[in-house]
Amino acid sequence: MSTVLAADDLNTYYGKSHILHGVSLSVNEGELIALLGRNGAGKTTTMRSIMGLTPPRSGRVQLFGQDVTGKPPYRIASLGVGYVPEGRKIFGHLTVHENLLVPPQTKGPWTIDAVYKLFPRLEERRTSKGGRLSGGEQEMLAIARALLLNPRFLILDEPSQGLAPVIVQEVMRTIARMKSEGMSILLVEQNAFLALQLADRAYVLSDGEVAYHGPAAELAADKERIEALAGVAHAG
Repeated sequence: MSTVLAADDLNTYYGKSHILHGVSLSVNEGELIALLGRNGAGKTTTMRSIMGLTPPRSGRVQLFGQDVTGKPPYRIASLGVGYVPEGRKIFGHLTVHENLLVPPQTKGPWTIDAVYKLFPRLEERRTSKGGRLSGGEQEMLAIARALLLNPRFLILDEPSQGLAPVIVQEVMRTIARMKSEGMSILLVEQNAFLALQLADRAYVLSDGEVAYHGPAAELAADKERIEALAGVAHAG
């Protein structure tokens, strides 16, 4: 099994604030890895370090066997990495269809027609402005836009944030389908119990350090540990 992502001993700062303290994690081909932790644990900073948006001060990031440490984000994305950031970052003044025309056309199974089949709601709202969509529709649009790059590796940062439970289930079913089709996925998620149902392995960050790494099923079975490490109570 080939390694898609190998992040080794990442130390990342915002100014003088030391946020990541020697974070290491990996994603293998076809795996879904859950990255969990409380708010402020360093999850989003880890994503930004991998994507080159906030480059680590020390450590190394390899994608598909290539050292991309310090490379600009567009170079990293061009290797076949899709990134759905926290907050979705869609274009509110453009229609749904115009948002989907923004990514460069790439060869592969994911076309605009394909993402409309995946998310029929987006096709219904294709002429609506992005800013007028519900939170769930915006999340679908953000995922669809990333899929149009036909990525080999997809990074999702808090896809369930702020969504109604029924929409969360729909988004998670979509992620499960992408995994079943062989896509490698790094899922950052506040809802630990939900993420662990999908994941092969899990990492938990605490104060910018890896506090746990192991099989997702093992962590899912230890609810007290999830609540202690991830700070997430069992839904219901």
